Amino acid sequence: MEYIKDPMAIENRSMEIIAPYLDGFNLDEQAIKVYSRIIHAAGDPDYARIIKIHPEAIASGLAALKNGCDIFCDVEMVRTGINKRRLAELGGQAYCLVADETVAQEAKAAGITRSMAAMRKFGDKLNGAIVALGNAPTALFEVLTMIKENNVKPALIVGVPVGFVGAAESKELLHTTSPVPYITVLGNKGGSPIAAASVNAVMYMLGR
Repeated sequence: MEYIKDPMAIENRSMEIIAPYLDGFNLDEQAIKVYSRIIHAAGDPDYARIIKIHPEAIASGLAALKNGCDIFCDVEMVRTGINKRRLAELGGQAYCLVADETVAQEAKAAGITRSMAAMRKFGDKLNGAIVALGNAPTALFEVLTMIKENNVKPALIVGVPVGFVGAAESKELLHTTSPVPYITVLGNKGGSPIAAASVNAVMYMLGR
């Protein structure tokens, strides 16, 4: 059986296959790159119907990355999926505190999830940064609360938590109320690979 072995050729062919699914969505070149990477990561063209990109999201993310911003994640799977070599070349690092023992203790004492406690621990470090959330709706709710109550202002929120408890609601709140630019997918779908793919899509616009 003949099959493609070269990694770049596989990626290029994948993008060629995905392209027709985006016909009729009236996307600019940058949005196409984000949509395509999300669909590629999910293996699901139906994502094209549920992706929502704030009009300023890509520009804000690019500006932050050019300034060497850090990326703050809700779970290690998101951090692992981000191209940290390229991020380091741009001057930034990716962080996740969900496994930090202090965060675990603070979460238990407050009766909240570790991901919520991690966002609180990051605090003002989120200003001007990219927040990438792929797993925990509670983390997204917390960041939105921090924006509203503590004047925290990330450059970009990639908010795509997956699941059946709070996931759809947190993303709907992001989509309808966030004063901060965002990339999200509505409904129950999402996940760490989608969060990482979204971040990488924006980062790769600055070269690989």
